[in-house]
Amino acid sequence: EVQLQASGGGLVQAGGSLRFSCAASGFTFENYAIGWFRQAPGKEREGISCISSDLRTYYADSVKGRFTISSDNAKKTVYLQMINLKPEDTAVYYCGLRYMFCGDYGNFGPWGQGTLVTVSS
Repeated sequence: EVQLQASGGGLVQAGGSLRFSCAASGFTFENYAIGWFRQAPGKEREGISCISSDLRTYYADSVKGRFTISSDNAKKTVYLQMINLKPEDTAVYYCGLRYMFCGDYGNFGPWGQGTLVTVSS
């Protein structure tokens, strides 16, 4: 069974840092891209970062320079390090799976459970 277990959310002040983990199981980890998405209240889910099966990394403009995605194949875990967090980063964050490549953040699934980040000003 394919499973993605996301963790690392919480409450943080503006300017603070958090690190997400997305632990994977039930599939050949090295063959898949894992993306991070977020959904703010009243908004659609958006892709913010992705690491492809060949370890290329991608970032949305809104997080570029502040978020860093990385992968530990031995642990089958993808991380998202977030620094300089802003109130507009407040959202529920999800990790999702896609075969091989990130594409344009389309056709991802299944998903890990969401983890809430609240950034206070």
